[in-house]
Amino acid sequence: MRVGFIGLGSQGGPMARRIAEGGFETTLWARRPASLEPYAHTPAKTAATPAELAAASDLVCLCVVGDDDVREVLNGDNGVLAGLAEGGIVAIHSTVHPDTCRDIAEMAGAQGVSVIDAPVSGGGPAVEEGTLLVMVGGDEEVVERCRPVFATYADPIVHLGPLGAGQSTKILNNLLFSANLGSAVSTLELGESLSIARDKLVEVLNRGSATSKAVGSISMFGGTLEGLAPIAGALLQKDVRHAASLASAASAPEGAVFTAADAALAAMEYGR
Repeated sequence: MRVGFIGLGSQGGPMARRIAEGGFETTLWARRPASLEPYAHTPAKTAATPAELAAASDLVCLCVVGDDDVREVLNGDNGVLAGLAEGGIVAIHSTVHPDTCRDIAEMAGAQGVSVIDAPVSGGGPAVEEGTLLVMVGGDEEVVERCRPVFATYADPIVHLGPLGAGQSTKILNNLLFSANLGSAVSTLELGESLSIARDKLVEVLNRGSATSKAVGSISMFGGTLEGLAPIAGALLQKDVRHAASLASAASAPEGAVFTAADAALAAMEYGR
């Protein structure tokens, strides 16, 4: 399978490298030429446009930031769908609303192109270790065709159901992560009110039964969200908004998890 990859950031870049070094014919595209420089000594080729990349690919993987970015690289005269042949596949690794994936699938299906959603969790270090988590939604046969490519950087690869199921699951994952951040910050603030030093309390929380990835992240930044906010604030804001949209569509109450998540967003000055 020939693979095209768009989105060479801190998450996507290592994924693309693992695919290329895993023996798959790989083509890369980026808006900025400088983003392609780190791959000059890999087996990967480069393309001048997303359409040119797609014409050289059977599977196009997208790991751009959000919904609008996905639409932008897919559409238009130079977009992926302008170059991808019938029978091609688009895998959306970006975390976007499930409805975005369904809209894209309807448009792509008109030209015989399949779409799966495959958001990821774990970060660059997990990619390097081959242990990235991939949450997949879409037709089972299409998912299985893509599995060997994903396996170059991921374990486990979990097929969750029809198109959109992967995104819904990733959004819930990020909602709970945000809630954990909010609960952790609230606990640290309460500790200070009880004259427990923040740095000592965060050390205990990080080593005790109350630990979580959120506590670990706060610990890395000195017990506050100030350092995390520029990195994750806008992304978590987007995902909590998507989660609220899903809850509303399902007529489900938001509940305590949203209260805690909103506390984290407010602490990072990215209120919903």
